[in-house]
Amino acid sequence: MKSFSALALLLGSLFSQAVMAAENTCDDTTDCIRQGSWDLGIALGYGVKSNPLKDYKDIPIYVLPTVAYYGEKWFFDNGALGYTLTEQERFTLNLVTGFSSDRAYFYRWDPSNIFLAGSSQALQQAPIARTTWELTPPIGPLEERSFTYLGGMEAYIYNRFGTWRVALLHDLFDVHNGMEGQIKWNYHWSHQELSLDFAAFLDWKSQEIVDYYYGVRPSESAYWSLNYQAESGWNSGVEFTARYHMTPEWELLMTARYTRFADTIADSPLLDEDDGYAYLIGAAYRF
Repeated sequence: MKSFSALALLLGSLFSQAVMAAENTCDDTTDCIRQGSWDLGIALGYGVKSNPLKDYKDIPIYVLPTVAYYGEKWFFDNGALGYTLTEQERFTLNLVTGFSSDRAYFYRWDPSNIFLAGSSQALQQAPIARTTWELTPPIGPLEERSFTYLGGMEAYIYNRFGTWRVALLHDLFDVHNGMEGQIKWNYHWSHQELSLDFAAFLDWKSQEIVDYYYGVRPSESAYWSLNYQAESGWNSGVEFTARYHMTPEWELLMTARYTRFADTIADSPLLDEDDGYAYLIGAAYRF
């Protein structure tokens, strides 16, 4: 199978996105993983992943490791396990698994946040306090949102205008029985030691996913469990990554991601923001 981008998309675990395909050949000037070998790297710097949930803290980012392996068919990349069904010059079709990004807002130690260094304590939420003159009742402590793993199919389409990724994933553990669709376009540009990546994406969440994570249970608020009705919806956003290669091992990097939540998610009484962001500024080392 083709080699895959490694350090170029080192923040794949942070952003919950799969890596994109690169060229077949690998050397010290390219950003790909040699087939049959492990790729290990670590980014050090300062960054933040915002948390739109009320009374939940933003997630600090200081250290971000990456671990990946690509064989002839099987591959592993920061928790995502996959198998290549077919690979052609213009497209690749994979079976793929991965973590859900939604649960990461509720638990600091969720696997989607496992590569984010900082406090080892889980994020805590106190009951949402409101003054007596507010008309809507408060929401109490939240029930558990259980861990699950998503699996399905993804396709990469390559042309001179960039790389397209299309994926459809389903809940493998029957936690919410929901589905998630992903569409992403990425364009890579480089000149000497400078490399830039631009991306735009759409993430579709089924009604089951939205209701499970952002709906309100009767024990949390009898009022809001009746008055908020979850629907399916599309998140949208953009990404930007800049890297400057100092040596074959070291590079400076800056990466950022902005997400606009679907209206049905933004309308949830659990949220106080209708968008989110993540960024990291620092340096990366490739072993």
